[in-house]
Order: sequence, then C-alpha cells, then structure tokens
Amino acid sequence: MMAGFVSFVSSGPGDPDLLTVKAVDRLRRADAVLFDDLSSGPILTHAKTGADLIAVGKRAQRVSPKQQEVSRLLVNYAQQGGYVVRLKSGDGGLFGRLEEELISLREAGIDYEIIPGVPSPFAAAAAAGIPLTRRLTARRIQFVTGHDARGQLPEDINLPALADPTATTVVFMGKRTFSQLQKQLQQLGLPPDTPALLAEAVSTPQQTLQRTTIGALAEQLETEISASPALILYGPLAEGTPHDDQD
Repeated sequence: MMAGFVSFVSSGPGDPDLLTVKAVDRLRRADAVLFDDLSSGPILTHAKTGADLIAVGKRAQRVSPKQQEVSRLLVNYAQQGGYVVRLKSGDGGLFGRLEEELISLREAGIDYEIIPGVPSPFAAAAAAGIPLTRRLTARRIQFVTGHDARGQLPEDINLPALADPTATTVVFMGKRTFSQLQKQLQQLGLPPDTPALLAEAVSTPQQTLQRTTIGALAEQLETEISASPALILYGPLAEGTPHDDQD
C-alpha cells in the first residue's frame, strides 16, 4: 500500500469564519483529522462525514498525549494510505510543535504540505482595535513562550530583548509565569506601568480582553488564573483606558 499524504492545517484562533479557503477544502477531503483542543468545536463541522476525528491536544495542567505518541499516530494513519489532516490552532508554526511532527513524517517517507492560518496575536490585536507596529515607537514585534517543557519560565529566555520598551511583545502560554517574568523585566528597567493586554479565548464567544499594565497584571495573575487559553501583549501599543472588553 502506498503511503498517504498529510496536510498540516492551521485553524486560526478559534472562529471558524477565520479559516482559510484552503483549510476548509482540506478538512472536507480528509479521511482522518488529528486535532488540537483549540481546533475543535465548530471548526470540525467542516470535516467530511465519516472521517476519523482524533483529539491529540495538549493543555497545561491536564493529562495530554505525549508528543511522540501524537507523531506516531500521525505516521500510522498516513501509512494506511489515506489523506490525513493535522489540525493545529492559530498558526501551527508558532509554538505548535510542528517541527517534531515534520521530522517524523520525513523519516517515514511520507509527503506533506503546510497551510498557514491566522496567528492568534493578530486576531487578538484586531479584536482590541490596535495595530502591532507603529512608526518610530513600535518598530519590532517579538513572540515568546512563557513556559518550557517543565511548565516553568525558560531559563535561557532573552530578558534584555523582552525588556525593550519600543517592541510589541506577545507572550504565549504565560499566565502562570508572568508574575516572575514581570519582576525580572522591571529589574532591567521596564516600568511596571507599561501597557498590557490580556486576551483570553480570542475570537470565540468566550473572548475577553483586559487592558491593564504589566505590574497590575502580574499581581492579578498571582492569585487569579482562569483555564482559558490566553495571550499577553505588552508594549506601547497595548495602551488604552483600562477596562474589560467582552465580545
């Protein structure tokens, strides 16, 4: 039997209307869909009738499949000769463990394609009504993960870069470590009144946007951490009248 084919499909931040035309096409043709938690729900209604739907998502503080198991499942389904979609939230190339799965397919001699999606930081900024760059005062965007494989703040994180007051910084998966990060940034000179945006469940009916400062947010997250997936944006473009926006 000939090996199948795998499409890595990025589903965007959660709103099915933000799926690309190509993403919908691949979902409608797939024999099997291996999906992340954040790519479930309405997005899976685009899968064809009878397709195998396999949840392989990883979430903090939950029992989740190991990455090796996810890669093994992906290879096994493709080796059966079918057409497989690996559905990843946001854009799969951003902190989506994409490379490990690509390596497994290459080693197994299985062909694949990568279909980009709307990254969650761009959806969060759009929902908040702000750009991510500005001439003169916000010339750089940087993305960073807020935890390592142990769930801790990465020891080799580039703190001087993250303390740059002229950059828009986006922290993925950082609610549990942001208090520690903010203290270190303040030691490097980033003021605690630096504007911040906490964006949770972006583009879904549960979306919340909280405008605040990095100092106030760090204090809040020491005692209040919801289970919703979140991004933390901070820098000169996150400013605004502090209030909660709900959509």
